[in-house]
Amino acid sequence: MKKLLPICAAMLAAAAAANAQQVHLDRLPPEQLEVSPPAVRVTGEPGRMQVVDRECRMLPEAELRRRIVDIAVQEWGFFGFSVLDQTYVQDFSQRRRSGFRRPRSWLDIAESERVADSIAGYWAVTDDGGWILERQNDLWQGPYGVAVRWRDPWSAAFISWVMCEGGLGEDDLFERHIAHYVYIDQAIEARDGASPDAAYVAYDVGEMPIEPGDLLCSARRSAYRTIAERRRNLGRSIRSHCDIAVKVDPQGDRVLVIGGNVRGSVRMKLFAAEFGEERDGAPSVQSVGGAGRTIFAHLKLKADPIEADALDSSATFQALVERGDGLDWLMRRLEGDRPAQVGPPVASSASAANRSTPGF
Repeated sequence: MKKLLPICAAMLAAAAAANAQQVHLDRLPPEQLEVSPPAVRVTGEPGRMQVVDRECRMLPEAELRRRIVDIAVQEWGFFGFSVLDQTYVQDFSQRRRSGFRRPRSWLDIAESERVADSIAGYWAVTDDGGWILERQNDLWQGPYGVAVRWRDPWSAAFISWVMCEGGLGEDDLFERHIAHYVYIDQAIEARDGASPDAAYVAYDVGEMPIEPGDLLCSARRSAYRTIAERRRNLGRSIRSHCDIAVKVDPQGDRVLVIGGNVRGSVRMKLFAAEFGEERDGAPSVQSVGGAGRTIFAHLKLKADPIEADALDSSATFQALVERGDGLDWLMRRLEGDRPAQVGPPVASSASAANRSTPGF
């Protein structure tokens, strides 16, 4: 966390009661970050919303990592800079036994209404986004109105939209989809030489350095531990999730990632990590884990590297520094809430094959 301190210190101002506040940062103007807001891809109110734009950008390789990180951080700010600390294993057994799926959103009514067209815009860049939005319209017209939970998990749509705006506008580069397994499989095929143009290549965690802009993926059903296990089932639908790495933090023994549909929002997650010796001057992550889920796939972006402190130097953080906002609360959130006594991070990828891991 040491690298974050200079920037976070520059943000501090007189905001003694700001710890509990929720700050939603407006998206940056085009001169600071040229990104089309997801809401422009849809029209209409919740209950009558329709997709109107599915076009994506194509940009040079030199811009990809920086844009992917900047876009993810901007959406995190738009959704309120929420942080979920998963550097320790939490007990999800009761929730698993109950099988309960809440009918309402994790968000309150006002927030659900504020972000509805943004989430719909994420769906818009996928082939199936239109009919998914039609199903959501039916729910919005029901008894819970705009406060109803999204019927379909939108985490893969969020990743697809980031890649669309980030510059990976063709399917042979990144196959945008409503399910993560599609582009996980594309990255595995790229590793095997079957998708040579794919922007991401799949590795077990520990094979290659994790960099900002890479994807870290877990699976719930089946609960894979390595890409070799997934390779045997390519094309088979699985419940999976991917997040975008935005900072590798060896001082804090963790990796910071941003993902969509994390408790109904775009959130940052803090993953515990085990580090080995540096490789080519970059921190070498040997395993990553969070909340009992094994990170079985590291999707590495085939693009020019950027600075290791990409979160600190993101367009959003720089805008906050320039504004001089009192954001001491953000520094505290990024420090996490890990208990004093914790075990090692959950094993991931190849190293997991010889260890026992908690179930989902």
